[in-house]
Amino acid sequence: MTFRIMASRHSAFYSPLLASLKFLRDEGHAATYSVLGAGQRSYSLIRDGQIDIMQSAVSSNWNPRERGVEPLPVHFAQINRRDGFFLAARESDTAFEWKKLEGRTLLADHGQQPLVMLKYAVKQNGADWKKIKIVDAGTPEQMASAFGSGNGDYVHLQAPVVAGEIVTSVGADTPPVAFSSLCCAREYRKTAEYGVFLKVYQRAREWARTAAAEEVAAAEADLFPGIAPDVLADAVRRYQALGAWDGGIEIPRDLYEQALTVFQSAGAIAWRHRYDEVVG
Repeated sequence: MTFRIMASRHSAFYSPLLASLKFLRDEGHAATYSVLGAGQRSYSLIRDGQIDIMQSAVSSNWNPRERGVEPLPVHFAQINRRDGFFLAARESDTAFEWKKLEGRTLLADHGQQPLVMLKYAVKQNGADWKKIKIVDAGTPEQMASAFGSGNGDYVHLQAPVVAGEIVTSVGADTPPVAFSSLCCAREYRKTAEYGVFLKVYQRAREWARTAAAEEVAAAEADLFPGIAPDVLADAVRRYQALGAWDGGIEIPRDLYEQALTVFQSAGAIAWRHRYDEVVG
């Protein structure tokens, strides 16, 4: 069987999916992996039959649905139940609190969901968003480079964080949420490939959650050229400790509702979208 898999972004945060690639290939299947490019739309790639399975988020359906886009993918399995971003400063700060961001410059990831979640975390932890100088420094790689060149006081990145010293986790400081998930065309769920993938993914996610971080990192090392093994293992260990991959692979309704609440708090959606319109 052949599986065409794409990620909306590439990170150790998605280790359960990356482990699935290895598991599928070990079983003799052909599994291709790519990352969504600039200007590409996941729903278009899935609709046009170019991709089978996409790493995305339930929130990715909401704005297209409000614009009347159809058909949209169905989200069928959860990857992460926590935000996977960290804040790093120029030096270690074991007494960090969110109000320390006020009056300082923060290089923030401007992807819609990361930015909405960051705003929510700032508010939930007693800081004033308007008092923080928020800078869009570009891609995560550009953000890390800019921070390394002396720009900003804090930077907002997924692990492995290769710039600065991590002072807090957005996911640890906010409630569990339907953060990232797997989606596909509704028709794809009727195929034999879907059934095979689902079983493999369930096994891979549990393995990524419970295996030694060094073992998980070694299994995906080829996908992270230039990242030292200990740095990659540290990223996996952080996500395991965060509980990002806890629970089953189903997308819980309460975590879906929490994601809606986060987006509504930022004015990022026009209405609360029904669970069964997005999740299946």
